Amino acid sequence: MTRPDITYAVQQLSQFVSAPLDTHWTAAVHVVRYLKSCPSLGLFYSSQTSLSLQAYSDADWGSCQDSRRSLTGYCVFLGSALIAWKTKKQVTVSRSSAEAEYRALSSTVCELQWLSFLLHDLVVSVDVPIPLWCDNQAALHIVANPVFHERTKHLDIDCHLVRNQYKAGFVIPKKISSALQLADIFTKSLGVSVFNALRFKLGLIDLHHVPSLRGGC
Repeated sequence: MTRPDITYAVQQLSQFVSAPLDTHWTAAVHVVRYLKSCPSLGLFYSSQTSLSLQAYSDADWGSCQDSRRSLTGYCVFLGSALIAWKTKKQVTVSRSSAEAEYRALSSTVCELQWLSFLLHDLVVSVDVPIPLWCDNQAALHIVANPVFHERTKHLDIDCHLVRNQYKAGFVIPKKISSALQLADIFTKSLGVSVFNALRFKLGLIDLHHVPSLRGGC
């Protein structure tokens, strides 16, 4: 799918494919109407971009009203180009927003590892540590704190994955304000102005009006 702006909507609707209600049909039609309103919107990959990776990780704690499972959302950039993104419901219930954010960090690190292997196969060197942006200070504290506390010992596997990659110098988790968190668009429904702003920051533009593409071949 080359339209990351509808990833959250698609994830929400996909939960009701087996037994959809009228409300779900209405929501699906709304998504189609949105796509028809901007058919030429897409990702533009410039040849001038750098080849350094950076990622944004976010979570919406307890977003599922039935299971209370949280939602993971992340996006990865190669230079200024968006190359990977995902919205996915977490497997287990998190006891706090910090836990939900930390599980999201774990998923993002796994994606970064896979992308780095892929780039290596393409003979593209990856600069490390890779910036990993998160807007939850408590989750970042778990990464940096070498002591497993009672409240976080059940996160053992995720803790080892993220923390080991941090200690190995593969990633460097950094704090970012919620207002600048690009992965927000993958975890929740947003107002029009915020949605449009994040959509632009993801690199979605009208491909019919890209200056470098004018004039034909």
